[in-house]
Amino acid sequence: MLIHYPKKLDEIFKKLTQNSIKPIIVGGYVRDTLLNTASKDIDIELYNVTSLQNIEKILKDFGNINKVGKSFGVYKLHLDDMEIDFSLPREDSKQSSGHKGFHIEIKSSLDFTTAARRRDFTINAMGYDVVKKEILDPFGGREDLKKRVLRAVDLQKFGEDPLRILRAVSFVGRFELSAEKKLHQLLQKMIHNQALQELPKERIFEEIKKLLLKSKRPSLGLYFLQSIDGFVFFNEFQNIKKSEITLLFDALERSVKLLNDQTDKRKLTVMLALLCSKFFPKDQDSFLNKLTNSKDLKEEIKKLIQTEFQLSNINDYMIYKLATKIEIALFIPYLLALFAQKHNAITKLEKRSKELGVFHKPLEPLVQGRDLIDRGLKPSKEFSVILNTLYEKQMQGEFKTKEDALSSY
Repeated sequence: MLIHYPKKLDEIFKKLTQNSIKPIIVGGYVRDTLLNTASKDIDIELYNVTSLQNIEKILKDFGNINKVGKSFGVYKLHLDDMEIDFSLPREDSKQSSGHKGFHIEIKSSLDFTTAARRRDFTINAMGYDVVKKEILDPFGGREDLKKRVLRAVDLQKFGEDPLRILRAVSFVGRFELSAEKKLHQLLQKMIHNQALQELPKERIFEEIKKLLLKSKRPSLGLYFLQSIDGFVFFNEFQNIKKSEITLLFDALERSVKLLNDQTDKRKLTVMLALLCSKFFPKDQDSFLNKLTNSKDLKEEIKKLIQTEFQLSNINDYMIYKLATKIEIALFIPYLLALFAQKHNAITKLEKRSKELGVFHKPLEPLVQGRDLIDRGLKPSKEFSVILNTLYEKQMQGEFKTKEDALSSY
């Protein structure tokens, strides 16, 4: 079977092979192609390399090279809208705790099977020989992909990296896989040995983001996390009822379609708010603090959770007031996901807020501070009282123009 890739790469491959370097497309690009999933990130391993300088000399003719990771034999090349990683085969050995506690040794003379043994899952340990036009699959990843099975390449090496717990969770959700029994048992053991505590929150958040943003059914990954006792680490879920967990995960499923046209940042804000919505306030803080230090993100999430709105007997004033508290455009998918049974009332709120022009931002005040100054008033503490009073009356529909507003005071 052929693995299709951008034809612009053929020129690079030709020059590499002319220099006796063997290029093999590896990892996620091969997996995604077999799943008929588009990918712009391509990883290429280069075999039989005798000089890093030679690689740099070859690649610089094709675009800008990012030398970050050069000490590990990694070069990034930006080609049109693609980001291509060129790396050398290597072997990793565990030296200390944590995700980064590995000694990395570049070995360009390795064969593909030996080099691929360091990878986490069989579905990530495939390669594509661009010269022979054949898939390299020493660990049966292609068959596992067909059967939708997640299996470790090497259980011993897998257990050395705590990040792989969350990668497994993410992969189960993203590709709708079932973990092989021995892998499942190993993941449980790693969690009970407090492997997740070794990870910095940035790496935890990165995998949770992939699960939420790249999955059609993110709840599959979260149920899997629960099955491997991941709620020992995310213990906030243990403080709510099982029925509430089901409610949260169902809401998360609905949010995927509801947020389809939103940016990743906005999707993430709503999804995390949904997950936290049934937690006690202290557990909301605890859960979010395990993921991020971003005050802005945490504030936006908690604003969604804490904003209250009566969906019965909605009137314009209520909508105007709501728009001063939160962006209604972000609040609507949150409400629809969490309260699907109130769909009609929520869509009524959405329609009317658009008609009133406050779907994305609050009502613009007719009277500003400069208008009061123009009328001879001097700036004082009373300014805010006057402006707030006029704004309230404006939202209540007492006047429609600046002139009417000013004359009413």
